[in-house]
Amino acid sequence: MPTLEIRAHHHATRAPVTVRCEHGLITAVDPADAVSSPDSVWIAPALWDLQMNGYAGIDFQRAGQTTASLLTATRALRAAGCTRYLLTLITNEWSALTTQLREIKAIRDASPELRAAIVGWHIEGPFMSNQPGFVGAHNPAWMRDPTPAAIHELRALTGSDPLLLTVAPEREGVIDAIALAVSLGIKISLGHTNASAEILAAAVRVGATAFTHLGNGCPKDLDRHDNILWRVFDTPGLTVGVIPDRIHVSPLLFRLIHRVLPPESIYYTTDAMSAAGAPPGRYTIGELQLEVGADQIVRLPGKTNFAGSALRPHEGIFRAAQMLRRPWQEIWDHGARIPAQFMGFAPRLAPGQPADFCILRFKPGDDLPDMQTYANGESLA
Repeated sequence: MPTLEIRAHHHATRAPVTVRCEHGLITAVDPADAVSSPDSVWIAPALWDLQMNGYAGIDFQRAGQTTASLLTATRALRAAGCTRYLLTLITNEWSALTTQLREIKAIRDASPELRAAIVGWHIEGPFMSNQPGFVGAHNPAWMRDPTPAAIHELRALTGSDPLLLTVAPEREGVIDAIALAVSLGIKISLGHTNASAEILAAAVRVGATAFTHLGNGCPKDLDRHDNILWRVFDTPGLTVGVIPDRIHVSPLLFRLIHRVLPPESIYYTTDAMSAAGAPPGRYTIGELQLEVGADQIVRLPGKTNFAGSALRPHEGIFRAAQMLRRPWQEIWDHGARIPAQFMGFAPRLAPGQPADFCILRFKPGDDLPDMQTYANGESLA
């Protein structure tokens, strides 16, 4: 693999740097003379996504995945700035869910490119609320209480891979299941839940550390005095995921989340499904048939509730910057370092780190920059 050398402005320091890479690793980050076309060429760590249900027409929930299908989604994600992600499987009949996980993991394990990209797994359900509104687009008939055997099975299926599990702590046995899961190295996120403040606090005490797509997985109309949003805001110790598409969370609520919660406790996720990175049309997420219009809103046909998103990772960064009225450079870590760090990784533009980064080139008047993404020092372009 040839030596790679790139000169650009560092997204965090704003200073020009020269980044050198060999054999898939960054070997040096040195100060540089002014980059030609000042303020137009930037370098930033590649994005991470902790909730990826599908992408580029590929639905991870569907049986029959192949190396080719997973590579199609992975390479399209890379083109959108995301080089590492948690492949997400949502609520399903238990044996179907575990079979899908087993089969996809075997495909992932056999491919070096997929092993580098799919760094772990997110299981969103079935240990979540089956109540209207809180169940979201998940099938309430498949919701169930956890058992120790189910938690051990998930750990056995994923081996030593990072694993994130979303649960509703008000279900019977979930508090004990959280404690068991954490003892096995599983990260626990709360979500699709109407747990009381007391139950949320109990979940945190036994090891829950995150909340899945805050502002979603709950009814449109909430009690103004006591609701799941206020309870999460008032529960310390949770790293909160937010979908920054201006659709799932309104700009006003998005700004309030950033005012109320500490910056280091907010990460961005697309919660993308197969329509992300693909044209408008009809798509699936598991057994659900979904419609996606030119507005990128994913809905059940004839209904108003959302079902995943069609957001591309890099779009989320720039939409977030617009909603917060802040420079994109200040926003980038919410889609890169913070989610990676939450899962035990620490991507940085520093010697010894994987050469995973985005080169962004801005032209006057563009909402999105031209972008080239490198994974392990290699670009698809």
